[in-house]
Amino acid sequence: MLQVKKHSSHLLRLSRRTLAATATAAATASCDEQRQEQMMRRLAEDGWVDEHLLPLLTPVEEAWQPAELLPTFAAPADEHQSQVAELQARAAGLPDDILVCLVGNMVTEEGLPTYMSMANRVAGGSDATGCDDHGWARWLRGWTAEENRHGDLLNRYLYLCGRVDMRQVERTVHHLLRRGMRGITQPSSPHHSLIYGAFQERATFVSHARTAKSAARNGDACLAKICGVIAADEKRHEVAYTRASARAFEADPDGMVRALAAVMRAKVTMPGELMTDGRHERLFDHFSAVAQRSGVYTAADYGDMVEHFVRRWKVAELGADLSGEGRRAQDYVCGLPRKIRRMEELAHDRAAQMEARSVGFSWVFDRPVRIH
Repeated sequence: MLQVKKHSSHLLRLSRRTLAATATAAATASCDEQRQEQMMRRLAEDGWVDEHLLPLLTPVEEAWQPAELLPTFAAPADEHQSQVAELQARAAGLPDDILVCLVGNMVTEEGLPTYMSMANRVAGGSDATGCDDHGWARWLRGWTAEENRHGDLLNRYLYLCGRVDMRQVERTVHHLLRRGMRGITQPSSPHHSLIYGAFQERATFVSHARTAKSAARNGDACLAKICGVIAADEKRHEVAYTRASARAFEADPDGMVRALAAVMRAKVTMPGELMTDGRHERLFDHFSAVAQRSGVYTAADYGDMVEHFVRRWKVAELGADLSGEGRRAQDYVCGLPRKIRRMEELAHDRAAQMEARSVGFSWVFDRPVRIH
C-alpha cells in the first residue's frame, strides 16, 4: 500500500511539472505572438513597408500581361491561326518530363486563393476589410495581383500548345483548391510566414528559371520567355520576403532564429504538396521526382537555399541577444546545409543503384515518364 502511495505521489509530481512546463511554454508562445504582431504593426505604421517593400511591386501600367505573350485574337484570323500553329510547332519538341514540370508548376500557381487566405491570417499584417490601407494589406493585394498572372499565362499556354490533357490538369487544380495546403507550421506567426515566403519565392524562381532554360534548349522560345518573365516576378518577391525577414532578425533575433529552426525542422514543402488528379495520390511525389531527375528543382537546390539564407540573414553572427534555446537553434540551422548535402549524396548513390522506373501521368495522356 505504501509503495502504491509513493508511486501515486511521484506521478502527481510529474503531472504538476508537466502542467507547469506546458503553462510556461504557452505563456512564452503568447508573448512571442504579441511581440511579433507589434513588430508587424510598427513596420506598417512607421512607413518601412511603404519604403522597402511596395516599390518592389511593378505598377500595373508597366507590368506584363498574359495577352502580350501569347497569340492574340485581335489579329486577323489567318494571322492568329499562324501564331497558334507556330506555338504548337515549337511545343511539339518539348519532352514529356518538361511538360510534367510545367504542369506541376502551373497547378501550384493556380492554388493562389489558398495562399492569399493563408497570408491574410498573419497577426498584424492581415487585410481585415479587404481594402485596408496599411502597408501590409497593400503589399498582400499587390503580390496577389502579380502572382495571379502566372497561373493565367501558363494555363493558356498549355491549352494552346495541345500537348497535355487539360481536363486532367484542370481537375488537379480543382482538387488542390479543395484540399488546401499545410506548408506553414504556425500560419498566424509573422516570423514563420516571412521565412516561408522567402524560401518559397526562391524555390519558384529557381524552378521557373530552369524550365525557361530547358524550353530554350528544346527550341521553344515562346515558353522560354513565358517562364522567364514569371521567374523575374518570383525573384522580386523573394527579395521582398528576404528583406522583411532581415528586418525581423534585427528587431527580434532570438525569436527569428527559433522560428527559422522550427521551419527547417518541419521542412519547407511546396504549397502544391496536396495535389492529386483524383486517382494518383502520390502525384506530388512523382512530379517532384521528375523535377529532380530533369534538374528543374533538386534536393541540392534546397541545401543551397538554406545556406544562402543563413548567410544573407547573418545567422552565424547572432550573439549576446540569444537565449539558450536561441543558441541551440542557431547551431542547428548553421549546421543544416552540410547535413542536407550529405543526405543528398547518399540519396544520389541510392538512386544510381536503382533500376530505371517510369510512371504514367494523366497530364500527358497517361504516357510514362521516368522518375529515376
